[in-house]
Amino acid sequence: MWDQIVEHISNATGELFKSNSPRSVGGGCINQGYRLDDGSRRYFVKLNSASLADMFEAEALGVKQMWETRTIRVPKPICWGVAGSSSYIVLEWLEMGGRGNSEAMAEMGRQLARLHQWTPPEDYPGHDQFGWDINNTIGSTPQINTWTADWAEFWRDRRIGYQLKLARRRGGRFDNGERLLEKIPELLAGHRPKPALVHGDLWGGNASVMADGEPVIFDPAAYFGDREVDIGMTEVFGGFPAAFYRGYNEVWPLDGGYERRKTLYNLYHILNHFNLFGGGYGSQADRMIQQLLR
Repeated sequence: MWDQIVEHISNATGELFKSNSPRSVGGGCINQGYRLDDGSRRYFVKLNSASLADMFEAEALGVKQMWETRTIRVPKPICWGVAGSSSYIVLEWLEMGGRGNSEAMAEMGRQLARLHQWTPPEDYPGHDQFGWDINNTIGSTPQINTWTADWAEFWRDRRIGYQLKLARRRGGRFDNGERLLEKIPELLAGHRPKPALVHGDLWGGNASVMADGEPVIFDPAAYFGDREVDIGMTEVFGGFPAAFYRGYNEVWPLDGGYERRKTLYNLYHILNHFNLFGGGYGSQADRMIQQLLR
């Protein structure tokens, strides 16, 4: 398997790569992670079962699209595919471990705002629609990205509605789920966001600072949506430092009404965590639904 991956790296980069033994590193909640090193070049490799090759392809395409905006640092995708019984994605190795001081976090906020301001070509659907070229995953859950012109419709059907359907399959009971779906157009009435390329899963574990102090984000679940979904997600598990939000608002201040929409947007992630892990996420989601229906 590793010989195939090493050969693919050589072919993708146009330079012969001969790696030492792979070294195990963190790969996130669902993947195995490894570092490949030939003494002068390093790469980060994530592995999973061959059946999840589409997940890595979607991740690679999302990172590539973000990387090409030249707005915020993400790991450049090198190659991806299947080797033996495993699927894989190879990314450039980024040396993490820099100090997440106030200036670094403010710069992360500024750069994220520039990513959100980036505009694709006029003939690309994301110029004026919400969604993405293909479905991808949020964690290991399918994320439906069918292009949709209306944001409220997209969030109702592709995000909250889909997660509620998955929750019912695993025995979750959200008695007011249908009422919420009916109310989403009202909750988003008057809000007309510009489609923005969003990270889609921007919690603290998917953001860091490199050894040289440059901020970096990774492991996206990319699509074109309301930019506020990224800001809301940063607040789900404790929030980013205040400097991050200050930096973001320096470049592109948030619109009025964000605090209420944030609950609706973050409900998507709490429902997804219920579908992935169960436990107390169900009661948390139910409380958020009740709050939105008041």
